[in-house]
Amino acid sequence: MEVNKEIQPVMRIDKFLWSTRYFKTRNIATTACKKGHAKINGLTAKPGREVFPMDQIIVRKNQIDYKFTVLDIPPSRVGAKLVDIYRKDTTPKEAFEHNELLQYSKDYYRKKGIGRPTKKDRRDIDDYLDAPSKDDDAKTVEPDNNSKEAED
Repeated sequence: MEVNKEIQPVMRIDKFLWSTRYFKTRNIATTACKKGHAKINGLTAKPGREVFPMDQIIVRKNQIDYKFTVLDIPPSRVGAKLVDIYRKDTTPKEAFEHNELLQYSKDYYRKKGIGRPTKKDRRDIDDYLDAPSKDDDAKTVEPDNNSKEAED
């Protein structure tokens, strides 16, 4: 009976996400895992789930699904320049483009109930309320040129 002396490196997913700088603190990474924002090979992962090399991980952060493959397990938290040694990013570009569109839509609209309307908002509201509707155009009657005042 042979015993495999080569031990595969393993690490908890919350620690891996923290050490590869997806999250600023390990506590935030643990919370994200508890909320179901981390998946390993398509399955929702609890914070204690172990990560192995060649696992496919999907992390939802800031409305973007980051997809990457684990290449190796880091010994501890690594510098930003060394992160690519331990993972291969496969996030599609469409995810980032969708986020940019969301940013543009958020910039334009104010949330309901946030303070008084700005001067521009007030003018837009006044223009909308003062603008005649299509029904009003049909009901308006042009003055009759054959009135008595016109004859005098």
